[in-house]
Amino acid sequence: MFPPLQLDRPAEAARIVVAMSGGVDSSVAALIAAHSGAEVIGVTLQLYDHGEAVKRSGACCAGQDIYDAAQVCEKLGIAHYVLDYESRFREGVIERFADDYARGRTPVPCSLCNQGVKFTDLHGFARELNADALVTGHYVRRVVRDGKAELHKGRDPARDQSYFLYGTTAEQLDLLRFPIGELPKSDVRALAAEAGLIVADKPDSQDICFVPDGDYAGLVKRLRPETEAPGEIVDRGGRVLGQHRGIVHFTVGQRRGLEIGGSAEPLYVVRIEPDTRRLVVGPKQALAVSEARVGSWNWLGEEQAEVEVKVRSLSRPVPALLQDGVIRFRQPEYGVAPGQAAVVYEGERLLGGGWIEETVSADEAGMLAA
Repeated sequence: MFPPLQLDRPAEAARIVVAMSGGVDSSVAALIAAHSGAEVIGVTLQLYDHGEAVKRSGACCAGQDIYDAAQVCEKLGIAHYVLDYESRFREGVIERFADDYARGRTPVPCSLCNQGVKFTDLHGFARELNADALVTGHYVRRVVRDGKAELHKGRDPARDQSYFLYGTTAEQLDLLRFPIGELPKSDVRALAAEAGLIVADKPDSQDICFVPDGDYAGLVKRLRPETEAPGEIVDRGGRVLGQHRGIVHFTVGQRRGLEIGGSAEPLYVVRIEPDTRRLVVGPKQALAVSEARVGSWNWLGEEQAEVEVKVRSLSRPVPALLQDGVIRFRQPEYGVAPGQAAVVYEGERLLGGGWIEETVSADEAGMLAA
């Protein structure tokens, strides 16, 4: 039995727009929409130059993926359109990704994409078509409580994508539907196979969609060549320990590639100073963070003081106190860096989130035992 779509009127009188990336998740979302009896329109975004895109595989919205989405729509008997969003994607996601690296930050391009072309622009497109719903293949749940839509974690914790959707607005959530959010991945693939969809066994993309070969440094060097300039590696006291081959190769928390010896314990990148091209390194405990100042907040729920916070997509939410845009972790938290998203939860419900601007180390704040 297919999950309900929460439409506000009978499906036979409704129109649904489905965002189709060419993967199995969005294809099954389209299958569920088509099975409802509504008029369904599949939309795929072309985010790359077509000449380059056709050579790529396993990357969202590339040439093969557009073809796969079209084949799925033909199989389902629904309309399919391709929208050229290449320039918007480059400006809003790829250029921002390169800028973050150049500023010594840790980028989260999937959140940027969802806040930009995938939700903002597609939401506008769906409104222009007078659609009753905009359906996507994300593993999250839309829960209506007391007449208000809430965004909840996906039922399958291994697939939950709520971290990347914190920038969703209340207006967007009114239109959005996430039919596979109640399902485990195995059920999604089973539904695709039963329907004879060509993407049933298609592998999931593993890398950032616009860097399918995983060579982030290569992309950033082409766009921001200054990030390739060598510089000093120093300890937290400013003592020079060695040289690095460009800040483009490093993010906060990284150990690999430093190529410096003579330390009694492993050293990690604690801070990146792009103006001086210096990498500041220290022991693992130097990565522990007590506070994070967060900006550009977006709230779907009410702002609360006692919350749980995720600072990485694969991390577990941890207890924290939120006050005046500053997150104070109850226990020292590792893996927190400027540029990442801090996403706030109350149990399964996503309350909001924003971009981490600054952090305070736990040892400087006295949270770590001597």
